Amino acid sequence: MIRDFTYLKPSSLSEALKMLKDYGEEAKIICGGQSLLILMRQGMVTPSYLMDIKHLDELRYIRFDERNGARIGATATHREIERSPLLRQHYPVLPEMERRLATIQTRNWGTIGGNLAHADPAGDPGPVLVALGASVTLKSLDGERTIPLEEFFVDYFETALRKDEILYEVSIPKPQRRSACTYTKFNLIESDMGIVSCACFVALEDGEVMKDVKIVLGNAGPVPLRARRAEEMLKGKRGDEGLFEEVAKVCSEDSQPVTDIHASEEYRRHLVYVLAKRMLRKAFSEAKVC
Repeated sequence: MIRDFTYLKPSSLSEALKMLKDYGEEAKIICGGQSLLILMRQGMVTPSYLMDIKHLDELRYIRFDERNGARIGATATHREIERSPLLRQHYPVLPEMERRLATIQTRNWGTIGGNLAHADPAGDPGPVLVALGASVTLKSLDGERTIPLEEFFVDYFETALRKDEILYEVSIPKPQRRSACTYTKFNLIESDMGIVSCACFVALEDGEVMKDVKIVLGNAGPVPLRARRAEEMLKGKRGDEGLFEEVAKVCSEDSQPVTDIHASEEYRRHLVYVLAKRMLRKAFSEAKVC
């Protein structure tokens, strides 16, 4: 049962920030509610005030320019990201990822800001956006700050958001020349979260030499996890099957999965190995033809 709360519906971002300043310690932001309402029904979250920002169109946009890359407002829905021609052209991995995110009903209503702020380590957008080098802008009445998305995630369902801040925007750098980003997840039900997921970014120079690599593992730790030791093994190297095999084993070793009702730690480590090798191979191949 959901405990009683006061529903707040600000008419603008500035009013929302004022409300958050006034009620921050006792308030929770709802921006779709696909995950929050479940937690409230379970009694795990019991806010005195629930502030709804889903209707704030000033936070609902997808933009791109050649200098700064993409900017996505917090209330943009998963379905809008999935269907965006701009993102399909410049960051095709994002629409591809969104097509496998939950059901179409969830994608039609759920928002990118709500997803990231919920900070579920099994979420789909986090690993992909970290691999793309995304950052988030957080706003309060006292100003704003922009931090790398990787630093935004702190622990299981915990973020760097302060009590008086709203996640305002996601920024993604302009794609590098001769680069590619890939993503996949393993799940038993197509619309379910991944038991394990993996995003890989590869940028090439001097033929087939990898100058920049990011490997981000989902649901293999408390946050989207960078496989940094594996990344360093690839930088300055030419990709081949033997190297990808070795790197995938390191990804498995350095992951931090847990055993739960969905899979054992051992099985998750095996999945990390399989998905990392597969996504590295695919990202390297796609980068060569970009």
